Amino acid sequence: MNNNVKRLLPLAALLLAACSSQPGEPVKKDDSYDRETAGGRYALRKDMAPGEMPDMSHVKDAVPRFEPYSRQGNKDYNVWGQDYEVWRDVQNYKDEGMASWYGAKFHGYHTSNGEVYDMFTMTAAHKNLPLPSFVRVTNTENGKQVVVRVNDRGPFHDGRIIDLSYAAAWKLGMLGKGTAPVKVELIKVAPNKEDVRLANQGPGRHIQLLATRSGDKARELAARLSREYGFPARVEHQSDWYKLQMGPIPATQTDDLLARLIAEGYKQAYFLK
Repeated sequence: MNNNVKRLLPLAALLLAACSSQPGEPVKKDDSYDRETAGGRYALRKDMAPGEMPDMSHVKDAVPRFEPYSRQGNKDYNVWGQDYEVWRDVQNYKDEGMASWYGAKFHGYHTSNGEVYDMFTMTAAHKNLPLPSFVRVTNTENGKQVVVRVNDRGPFHDGRIIDLSYAAAWKLGMLGKGTAPVKVELIKVAPNKEDVRLANQGPGRHIQLLATRSGDKARELAARLSREYGFPARVEHQSDWYKLQMGPIPATQTDDLLARLIAEGYKQAYFLK
């Protein structure tokens, strides 16, 4: 069993549905209310009231762009005895079904793409789309739309077609129930000449920024640096140490980025071989 599948198994067990409440919105316990997972299982704190959930109105949609598919997270896999195929050359994709969301249980941990999950950004998980992909999600109950970047696998709950970050679920108005009927549409961006040139230069390089004995510190920094610099960040756990790494970084930007990181206080930053 490869590492991706090992990571997906506990993830699948937990990705049932996440829900708390939209700020100021009471939880409605109707027939579609998921009693197992609603009411704060994935809230930021167990004692957090619905009105305390962070406002995400300032968060902007993901901006569709060409990105080469990552090496990690794009292999066919098996969860709970079921095989899943990763679509390689999908050009058009539309689907309708139920969406759910996932939050603090996974915040700061690796996605299937090898990045660090940040529940406050516009991302999502899908069982089959190549990683990364960009999709437009429409809540068919209220007409609200978001654009998200797919960088994870799931949901593995029957009848659900996409798992959204907290920020995306907030903007779609679906936090109260934890699920919502949605339409999902792939946004395909063709590469320009510069994209092709950079892709032909290879996958890029990784930079290690620091090593610490605090996993929480490393994951918090990874999420923040990924937002600030726009490159995937990950935390590798070896023995008692948590190593914060960033990449892949295109060859045209590696030297400038390393110099910037060192100037901003990461004195031990270096290129990984």
